[in-house]
Amino acid sequence: MGQLAEHVINHPYLVAGLVALLAAVAVYELRGRVQGGYGIAPADAVRLMNKGAIVYDLRKPEEYRAGHIVGARNVEPDALGSERSPIKKQKNKVLILVCDTGAISGRAAASLRKAGYENAFSLKGGLNAWRADNLPLVKES
Repeated sequence: MGQLAEHVINHPYLVAGLVALLAAVAVYELRGRVQGGYGIAPADAVRLMNKGAIVYDLRKPEEYRAGHIVGARNVEPDALGSERSPIKKQKNKVLILVCDTGAISGRAAASLRKAGYENAFSLKGGLNAWRADNLPLVKES
């Protein structure tokens, strides 16, 4: 055990690099779990949209108006589980949930899956990934 402590003291940069690497792996794994394994890439989302999938944008209304996916409907994440939820009668439809990074939509997709919505997906990377793939957004005035 004394040799380990001595190694840590003698090689602080190496130890710091190892700690940073472990932290990066932990963040990556946690992100995947937050999305619940129900994330889809932007290209797959486009294919599903062309087959009739419904897109729900979970961002704030002002963010939605600044730029959203064509045909997306704006809904607050809290409204998804309410009695007056806009998706209440769409259990058999393919639903694609979108937020900025995919974190909020990932949790929402996992929650909907638990509630019986077997075709609820989250856009991996959210609108950031959508923009990175140079896919179109619509702005409202």
